[in-house]
Amino acid sequence: MSTPFPFTAVVGQEDLRLALLLNAVSPAVGGVLVRGEKGTAKSTAVRALSALLPEVAVVPGCRFSCDPAAPDPSCPDGPHEAGNGGMRPSRMVELPVGASEDRLVGALDIERALAEGVKAFEPGLLADAHRGILYVDEVNLLHDHLVDLLLDAAAMGASYVEREGVSVRHASKFLLVGTMNPEEGELRPQLLDRFGLTVEVAASREPDQRVEVVRRRLAYDDDPAGFAARWADEESAVRQRIVAARELLPSVRLGDGALRQIAATCAAFEVDGMRADIVMARTATALAAWAGRTDVLAEDVRQAALLALPHRRRRNPFDAPGLDEDKLDETLEEFNGEGDEDPDPDGPGGGGGQPPSGPQDDGPQTDGHSGAQPEAGDGGEPQASAAGSGEQSAARASEPFRTKVLSVPGLGDGAAGRRSRARTEHGRTTGARRPQGALTKLHLAATVQAAAPHQRARGRTGRGLVVRRDDLRQATREGREGNLVLFVVDASGSMAARQRMSAVKGAVLSLLLDAYQRRDKVGLVTFRGSAAEVALPPTSSVDAAAARLETLPTGGRTPLAAGLLRAHEVLRVERLRDPARRALVVVVTDGRATGGPEPVALAGRAARLFAADGVASVVVDCESGPVRLGLAGQLAGELEGTAVTLDELRADSIAGLVKDVQRRAA
Repeated sequence: MSTPFPFTAVVGQEDLRLALLLNAVSPAVGGVLVRGEKGTAKSTAVRALSALLPEVAVVPGCRFSCDPAAPDPSCPDGPHEAGNGGMRPSRMVELPVGASEDRLVGALDIERALAEGVKAFEPGLLADAHRGILYVDEVNLLHDHLVDLLLDAAAMGASYVEREGVSVRHASKFLLVGTMNPEEGELRPQLLDRFGLTVEVAASREPDQRVEVVRRRLAYDDDPAGFAARWADEESAVRQRIVAARELLPSVRLGDGALRQIAATCAAFEVDGMRADIVMARTATALAAWAGRTDVLAEDVRQAALLALPHRRRRNPFDAPGLDEDKLDETLEEFNGEGDEDPDPDGPGGGGGQPPSGPQDDGPQTDGHSGAQPEAGDGGEPQASAAGSGEQSAARASEPFRTKVLSVPGLGDGAAGRRSRARTEHGRTTGARRPQGALTKLHLAATVQAAAPHQRARGRTGRGLVVRRDDLRQATREGREGNLVLFVVDASGSMAARQRMSAVKGAVLSLLLDAYQRRDKVGLVTFRGSAAEVALPPTSSVDAAAARLETLPTGGRTPLAAGLLRAHEVLRVERLRDPARRALVVVVTDGRATGGPEPVALAGRAARLFAADGVASVVVDCESGPVRLGLAGQLAGELEGTAVTLDELRADSIAGLVKDVQRRAA
C-alpha cells in the first residue's frame, strides 16, 4: 500500500483544509466540493484526510460496516446482535467517473435469484463507503444515471438494488467529497446543492510558496515513507484535535443571536430552500468545536457563510460563484447576536478557523476564496483581426429565454444526456437481446420465454423454473443522449447593428443554457472580415462559451464559406476523438456572403459538405427589416437542414413551430 502525502504537509490552501477538517469533526455538515484549476493539490488533500479520521467500530464479518452498538436491522448480512465489535481504519472509497451502475450500488445474481430464490448480492462502492468518505474526482463529468443514484443514497442514507422485483437494501451514509475543474463543465444543480461546503482553490502566485510546494513534493517522491515520518507528529496532533472536537461538539451552544445571523444571511443572499441555513448552523457549530469553544461566535457564522453559500447562489451556469463579503459583513453587523456573550478571545481555541500548519510551512499562505487568476486571452480585450476598419466593440447579450427543443434525428449511441433519442442503459424498454458481457438489465418476460421450451428436457420437477445462462436476455432501452452542439456565428458588419447583435447573442446564450441543461458538449466558431476562427473548441463548459460570446466584436465582410469550412474541420477532428457523439450544427447568420470570388457559390459548396456527411443542422435566420432576401433559408436548403427565425426559436412563440431537425431525402 502506498504512503499517502501527509495532510499537514500541504502548503497553503487554508480554506480547502479547513473545510475537510470541519467535515471530519462533524460529518453532518454534508461534504465538500473542491473547485479549481489543475495541479492545486485538490486530490492530494482529499486522499490525505482519511489517514486523520478516527477508527470506526464494526460488526466482525459484516460487509456493510454495521455499527455494533446499533446494527442495521435490514442489513443483508444480518441480523446482528448488539455487542462489542472490532475496530478498523476509516475508509476513503474512490468512485471512478466511468464506473458502471453495478459497481456503484452492487450486483445481484439474477440467475440464482430466479432458479434458486437466493439473494446472492455483491456489495458495491456505496456499501464500502458507509461510515467513511466517498470521493469523486472530476465529479462534474460523472454520468447522469450515477448522479441520480448518488442523490438517492445521500437523501435516504441507504442504497437500494432492484432487479425485476428482487431487491436488496443496505445502509449507506457517507461523507461526499468531490473535486472538479470548472473549465470542463458544471455540476447539475441537484448534486451541487448536496455538497455542504464548497471551496475555490488556485495555485499560489507567490514565488516563495511555489518553491516550498516543489521542495516538499520532490522530497515525498524521493522517499514517501521517510517524508511521512517527518510529519508524523503534526499528523498525530491534528488527529487528536479532531477527536477532541468531536467529543466537544455536543456541548457547543448555538445561541439565538447566531441563529438570527444565519437566517438573515441566507435571506439576504436569496438562497433557495432551507438546506443552506441548516448547513451554516452545523458548520458554525463545528468551527466552534474545532476552536475548542462551546459558544458559536459571529466569526464562526461569517466563515460558515463563506464556505456554505457561494455555490447555492448560482441561478444559471454562467453566474460566477462567490459571495459579496461587504454585504455579508453588513448583514452580520445588522443582526449582531445580542445576548450571546463572547468568551475570552485569549482563551482556548482562539483563531479556531485556521487549519493546522506544520513548522516547515514558512511561506506566505493563500486564501482559497481568492479564486483562479484569469488566463491570458480569457475574457480579455477583443483582439484585432482581419476585420480591418469598421470593427465595433462587443454588444451585450439580451436576456436569455427558454428555447424550443432542437434534436438530431434517428437513434444514436452517444453519451447519456437529454437531447436526442439514443440506445442507452436507462430509459423505456423497447426489446430484448442476448447479453454481450455482464447482464445489467434483465428482460424477465424474454428470459422466461427463452427458458420455457426446455423445462422437460432439463428435468424440471418442482415449481421453480430451470434457468440457464443462455436463457438470460438483456433489455434494450431507449433514452436520450447528449450531442455536440457546434455554433457557427456570423460576426460580420451585416450583423453589426447593436440592437440586432444583442438579440443574436441573447439567442445563442439561450441555446447555450439549453445545451447545459441537456448535458451537451458545445463549440463556437465565428467568422468576419476575411477569415473564421475557433473561438472555443468542443468542451463541456458552456460558461466558457458564454464568456467568449460576451466579448465577441463585429465588423467587416461576411466570409460565410470560411466559417462553414472551419466548422466542418472541427467536426472532423471531434469525430476522431468521440465517434459516438452526434453533432448538431447551429448556424447563426442572415445568410449574406461577401468577400472573395463567388462567395455565394463557395458558401453553397461548403454547406453541401455537411449534407454529404449527414450532419444535422439548423440555421437561425437573423435577417431583419421590411425587405427580406431569404438567404438563410437557401443556406438551410444547401445544408439539408431547417431554418428558424429568432422569434420562432422561443419556446413560447406563436410565430411558428420549431420541429426536430430533419434531413431532406436525397
